Amino acid sequence: MSGVTGNQDVDIDLGQLVRAVWERRLKVVAITLVGAGVAFAGAKMIAPKYRGETRLLIEQRAPAFANTQSADANAGPLLDELNIASQVQLLQSADLIKKVINSEKLYELPEFDEAANGSALTDILIALHLKKNPAENPPEERVIDAFTERLQVFQVPGSRVIGINFTSKDPKLAARIPNAMASVYLATQSGAKLDSNSEATRWLEPEIESLRQKVSDAEQKVAEYRSVYGLLPTNGGSNFPTQQLNDISAELTRVRGEKANAEARAQAVRNALSSGAPSDTLPDIMASQSMQRLKGTESGLQSQISDLSTSLLNNHPRLRSLRAQLADIKTQIRQETQKILTSIENESKVADLRAAELERQSTTLQQNSAKAGEDEVGLNALQREANAQRQLLETYLVRYREAASRADSNSSPADARVVSKAVQPVDPYFPKVVPIVIVATFATLILTSIFIMLAELFSGRALRPVGVSAVPAARTEDELLAVAAPVKSKRAAPSMLSAHEEDVVVEESAETVEPVDGNEFSIGSVAEYLTSSRAPLAIAISPVGDDGSAATVALARKLSASGQRTILVDMTGSGYPTVLMAEDLEAPGVTDLLCGVAAFGDTIHGDRASDAHLIPQGTSDVRQAMRGADRLSLLLDALMSAYDIVVVECGAADVAGVSRLTRSKDVEIILSMPEVLEDEFVHAMTEFEKAGYQRVVLMSGGEAVEPDVARHAA
Repeated sequence: MSGVTGNQDVDIDLGQLVRAVWERRLKVVAITLVGAGVAFAGAKMIAPKYRGETRLLIEQRAPAFANTQSADANAGPLLDELNIASQVQLLQSADLIKKVINSEKLYELPEFDEAANGSALTDILIALHLKKNPAENPPEERVIDAFTERLQVFQVPGSRVIGINFTSKDPKLAARIPNAMASVYLATQSGAKLDSNSEATRWLEPEIESLRQKVSDAEQKVAEYRSVYGLLPTNGGSNFPTQQLNDISAELTRVRGEKANAEARAQAVRNALSSGAPSDTLPDIMASQSMQRLKGTESGLQSQISDLSTSLLNNHPRLRSLRAQLADIKTQIRQETQKILTSIENESKVADLRAAELERQSTTLQQNSAKAGEDEVGLNALQREANAQRQLLETYLVRYREAASRADSNSSPADARVVSKAVQPVDPYFPKVVPIVIVATFATLILTSIFIMLAELFSGRALRPVGVSAVPAARTEDELLAVAAPVKSKRAAPSMLSAHEEDVVVEESAETVEPVDGNEFSIGSVAEYLTSSRAPLAIAISPVGDDGSAATVALARKLSASGQRTILVDMTGSGYPTVLMAEDLEAPGVTDLLCGVAAFGDTIHGDRASDAHLIPQGTSDVRQAMRGADRLSLLLDALMSAYDIVVVECGAADVAGVSRLTRSKDVEIILSMPEVLEDEFVHAMTEFEKAGYQRVVLMSGGEAVEPDVARHAA
């Protein structure tokens, strides 16, 4: 009997399923051996079948004298996936299959006549009208159906290779049929290309003769039209008036540019004369040799005057003579500048006259060009007709030469070639005795095991209630303290967070504790206080040892029972909360997480007596684990984001050890003392208040004591 009530949640006991199969192992092995023997006998009774395979490569094949360009132009469609698929369908066509059947005389073989090879099972199916009588079909259709059932044509993935498979009871026939199909296919493709070339030559011959006459007539019309309208061709491809107009337009543009340039130069000289600015920076003035000589003389006179001014008076005859010569030179420079200006203005006038003449000629040529353009419309039409006829003739001539060169049967190979011929197979394709026996053996083993497991499930022996374990769970706070005795010590156990980080000590004994009387515990009051304050983190300190840890476990279960998502973290040295809550004392916990040997999710376990969760002490070395104690704050932050309240049982930890858990002082500190010891209580309260912890709650055998009351009592 399973022991599961009708309204109770259950889990599947996987261990029981495995044990059930193992207990019946002899029966499983016997059934598996029988299945393997039946598979072996059946495989040996099946008539062997052989398979041969031929492979064709679809590629562009042209005669050796064919030019490269034409071959490349025709190779494009052959690389297309649709073209390869079309060739696969062609190889399975009824016409090609009929040619192979007739060439190999397959209609004479009994293997291809289903009506002649009827079996008792086939006769029964025909009698029950579950299968059509093969004898009702014509003999040719029966042979084709039998041939198609044994044929398989496929494209090799990722290539232009087509495989032809054929299955037969005769190994020689299995190799001969694929090779015959490849030969018929290549001959059919080559013959189709030869017929196409022959038909092309017959059609092109009269068309070429007709086009030659049309081209001659069109070219004659073009020549006559040019002669009548005087549309003589030029090097540029246009008519003569248009060419002249283009030349005049280019010359007119150049003359206008020269005129504008001359006017700009003259204006620059006039500006220099009117403003009295020096004109020796103007290009036209500096290019005049007369101006260069005058400028040189002026510079010499100014130099002499400067030299004599240092030794002679201003009215000295020599200085007056030199100043008179300098004034005369400046007059000559101005006169010479005026001559240059007149010369530039003359250039502008000449350019203006040339531009006027060119404009008159351009007007005349525009009229002539317009008339020539109108006449050229008809010429262009005749030329287009002649060009079209000539291009068509050239195309037909090229096609005719190609088709004529491939009129021979050997000059038009099929666009495919055999890359692998079928050879006579030695081993049968079917049946494969060894694989069949192996698959049947494993299938029988698996099915037998599944049947046993299903029987175990339906009987209820593999089901267990949720939350029930081999260790009885405490139901009340009184019972909780009663079952705490096996690991209880007379003195307080050290904490993992103590200042000296002492070794873990767990003492097992057979000592029992009398149940606590039915008076009200402070555990419920502390639970109500934590629930109302919505405290996310509560750190429990048990100065008296494991008795206080047991009360903390009861507090966690009380919070869980009130609907709070609660988790207890065992940071004690004795691991007493782990013993009370965990189903497996070797489960990974805090020390394993800090040592890096367990993942975060693997350290969270369920309480065996409530819906609360537990992170047990763990099995790794405590000293090594406490080297990573700085990561405890990160652990608690992650837990507070997932649970309503996180309870950390620290055992007999001191203030320094608690400070390593969290930097914040705004946390709930619970002094778990089932029996209040005045000295221990006063000492703990004083130490935590000095450290800045103001929210300290005493949890004792009576009502919970708030911080102010606790300090007054101290």
